[in-house]
Amino acid sequence: MVRDKIKIALIGPGLIGKKHICLIKENPNTELSVIVAPDNHVNHDIATAEGVPLFEDLENCLRACKIDAAILASPNEFHADQATVCINLGVPVLIEKPITSTVEEGIALVKLAKMKGAKVLVGHHRTYSPILLRAAEVIKRGRLGKLVSIIGSAQFYKPLHYFDDGPWRKNLGGGPILINLIHEISNMRMLMGEIKAVQAVASSDIRGYEVEDTVAINLIFQNGALGTFLLSDTAATAKSWEQTSRENPSYPTYMDEDCYSISGTQGSLSIPTMRLKYYGHEVDPSWWTPFLEAVEDVDRLDPLKVQLEHFVRVIKGGELPMVTAEDGLKNLIITEAIRESIKEKSMVEIQAYKFF
Repeated sequence: MVRDKIKIALIGPGLIGKKHICLIKENPNTELSVIVAPDNHVNHDIATAEGVPLFEDLENCLRACKIDAAILASPNEFHADQATVCINLGVPVLIEKPITSTVEEGIALVKLAKMKGAKVLVGHHRTYSPILLRAAEVIKRGRLGKLVSIIGSAQFYKPLHYFDDGPWRKNLGGGPILINLIHEISNMRMLMGEIKAVQAVASSDIRGYEVEDTVAINLIFQNGALGTFLLSDTAATAKSWEQTSRENPSYPTYMDEDCYSISGTQGSLSIPTMRLKYYGHEVDPSWWTPFLEAVEDVDRLDPLKVQLEHFVRVIKGGELPMVTAEDGLKNLIITEAIRESIKEKSMVEIQAYKFF
């Protein structure tokens, strides 16, 4: 039985973990009860500052403490084992993206969650963004006509200390494909529908790490639309969600920049400025015909905060997860296909999700 104030275990007090701690403390319905992380001086100091115990072993923690839910913000390679512990002990869990490090681990976790009837939410938090929800609404009501294309960008410059603070980010599996691109895959599936095939090339020439730093991707959607996407964590530009959406105050933002442009047979939408260019119903589309122009109104909120509020309702049984384990796995499958395309230098079709 869940108490009025939900007691949460936070696993991994790193960059995103610290953000979750702040949100847990701000939410009147949640309480940080314990931190799970290696027992070093940094993590010990964090736990002491928060006034909660520090456990090294997640299973021991969940068995010893009265916990209502867990948030996994640990490095990617620990997600599968730690989520398995939570599911087997009946603890609702929010897993930071990616759901697991590999598709095989993800399939096993999805099957386990379904067998146990577990409450699992995957941290693709932009799903809760009012910007994306409004954009999806514009598309759904046919304002753009039949979808033709999407041009996307997640280009930014990560400082050197980002890699020094987390050396695993220099290795395969710790780069922008899994850390950053997987968010964009979730966004594009939300806006454009399922992805049928991908083709990509990558470079690591700028930093020279084992992991990629720049990727160019072509996408084919099941509805026939096409897409292109540029990803880089070493490009000095503001064409990224963080630097355009105005949702995260940690980043400087530029109100005139967009990171997505979606076009259809009747118009186009730039995101997140939400600028529309479209043809009126009384004219036939033509490049000689001037567009009508408008800007869609949207209230900007912190999607991570909205996600936690949703997680609370999932824990209490009031809602089903908006981003299920299956959704998280689909996003991972597509990122794996992009990595395969880079390796094989060919187009890769996305396998059907028959295991669901």
